[in-house]
Formats: sequence, structure tokens, C-alpha cells
Amino acid sequence: MKIGLYFGTFNPIHVGHLTIANHLAEYSDLDKVWFIVTPHSPFKKKSSLLDDRQRYEMVYRATEDYLKLEPSDIEFSMPQPNYTVNTLAYLQEKYPKHEFALIMGEDNLKSFHKWKNYEQILLNHHIYIYPRISSGNAMAKFDDHPKVHKVDAPIMELSSTFIRKAIKEGKNIRPMLPENVWEYLDEMNFYK
Repeated sequence: MKIGLYFGTFNPIHVGHLTIANHLAEYSDLDKVWFIVTPHSPFKKKSSLLDDRQRYEMVYRATEDYLKLEPSDIEFSMPQPNYTVNTLAYLQEKYPKHEFALIMGEDNLKSFHKWKNYEQILLNHHIYIYPRISSGNAMAKFDDHPKVHKVDAPIMELSSTFIRKAIKEGKNIRPMLPENVWEYLDEMNFYK
């Protein structure tokens, strides 16, 4: 089975995340997409994050009606801060019959060469790149790389940062979230 790994803090998960993941599950050779809920990204400040389990709960609620999309808390039990290369090695060991691929936005590809052991990741895993509106050609360095695949997915310019800010300002962001995620956020008074 070929699994696409969509890493993120998902703080909160929104319809943009779901649209991209579902597109990859339906229109690529990936059998499933796992949302890897990251406890703490080495590139983000932890203070702005909701509790790990609360973010996992939102991803669980967002994906429960999609057969090809699944939440994963695999990184919760790993040493922090964690690096993608370590998670990939752990998953490969735990699920030797699966093939794992990375899913990332075109903007993340620009800094991919700064990731810990990025060469090893490229050696062992395919990377599916979804388009983002950003300056410069992120693909140039990887244009002809046999393991880097640009996917013609919808461009989703919606961010968790925008949603958190809008909630804090009292804006109605309900259409930007899966219904059961919005209900959970509202019930728990998150980001207010």
C-alpha cells in the first residue's frame, strides 16, 4: 500500500488541508493519506499551538467520513523536537509492507534542502508537491528529480494562521472548517 504522509500542526485543520489530501488520495497513485499531527515543528514556536490531543481530535473529526484519509499521532511518542527523517524511518520499520511518500506545499520545497538528512529522504521516498502561490521557482533545484512529483491539485490559499486570527477577531470562519471541527472549536472556545 502506498501512503502519502501529510505532516502539519493542523492548528486547526481546515477545508484547504482536506481538499489537498482528498485530491491526492483520489487523483494520484497514493492509496491513502495519513495526516501526521506534529507535536512540535522545529520551525514553529510551541506557544501558539493547541494541545497535541486537541489538534489530533480535530483531525480525527475532519477525516472520519473519508475512507482514504486518516489521522496519525505517531509522532506524539517520539522524542521532541522531531525530524521528518526519523518519523519516516520509524514508520518504515513499523509498517514494512507500506511505501511512504511525503506530501508538501511548493513553498516548503524551497527550504527542503535545509531539512535534516533531506538527501536520505529523497533517496528512499517520493515527494508529492501541491501548488502554492509564492514567489520564485521552488521546483528549479528539483525539476528533473525522479522522486519529486508536482501534482495538479487545486491551489488553496487558506491558512490556519488566518483562521486563528479571524476567530480572535470574532469573524465567522465556519465555511473554512469541516462542520464537526467548527462545532468542536466553538464548543471548546479555542483561539478566542
